[in-house]
Amino acid sequence: YPLRRQRQMCIRDSPRSIPCWEDPIVTGVLPVAFEDATKVVQSFLHSGKEYVCLMLLHDEISDEQLSTVLHEFTGEIYQKPPLRASVKRESRKRTIYYLDFLERDGNRVLFRVGCQAGTYIRKLCSDIGEVLGIGAHMQELRRTRSGPFTESSGLHTLHELVDAHARLVEGDETPIRNIVRPVEEALEYIPKIHVRDSAVDSLCHGASLAIPGIVDVEDPFPKDTIVAIMTLKGEAVALAKCTMSSESVIQQEKGIAANMMRVLMPRGTYPKMWRD
Repeated sequence: YPLRRQRQMCIRDSPRSIPCWEDPIVTGVLPVAFEDATKVVQSFLHSGKEYVCLMLLHDEISDEQLSTVLHEFTGEIYQKPPLRASVKRESRKRTIYYLDFLERDGNRVLFRVGCQAGTYIRKLCSDIGEVLGIGAHMQELRRTRSGPFTESSGLHTLHELVDAHARLVEGDETPIRNIVRPVEEALEYIPKIHVRDSAVDSLCHGASLAIPGIVDVEDPFPKDTIVAIMTLKGEAVALAKCTMSSESVIQQEKGIAANMMRVLMPRGTYPKMWRD
């Protein structure tokens, strides 16, 4: 397939010299979607995140007390967005999957946190300082994972993207292919249903997915789950909402398994095998 169809995602490294929106002390992984790949943005924005944070304590505290309090913030917590947040300021539940104390230099503490999307690390630092009774604030933050994308996936600055585009104009696709990723990579953590080639084009026209068109269910999922519809070659066809669980899909021989939400593959990519 042409470059435009195959590769539509890149992972930006936002350096300190290029402010990440309003927060110049935040750097790291920032997935950017191009063209039709913007249709899958919501699917991975709600995936988990990982950060390495430098927190400044406002007074002296022992390592033992600090470790104890950090451990207390693992699991479900209540958090109210900070004043400058772009969402409504009301308490909401967020999950901290892990919070690892890495090292310390005086009042500066380095820790790694894995958390649910929508968790404010700046507010987390403030809350930790409040529980410690000495106060604390976030001094620097780096996002090391966003959904399926990590630092090891390969980060690129906007300058590198501009250079790669210039090489593309000159006829060399190699640099741009190293930066811009297939849209399917954004769907790594989403349950997948693989369908027959004969069903692909009808799904691209918005038809619901019937059980006879399903070849394989890759991951277990409950009813009403958002799933990725894939071809047998692993190409993304659409995002859909399941009308039944994966167990029911496997057990039943007929019925509608999912309704299309966002079609990702252009019509006509696979030959039409259905009648008007």
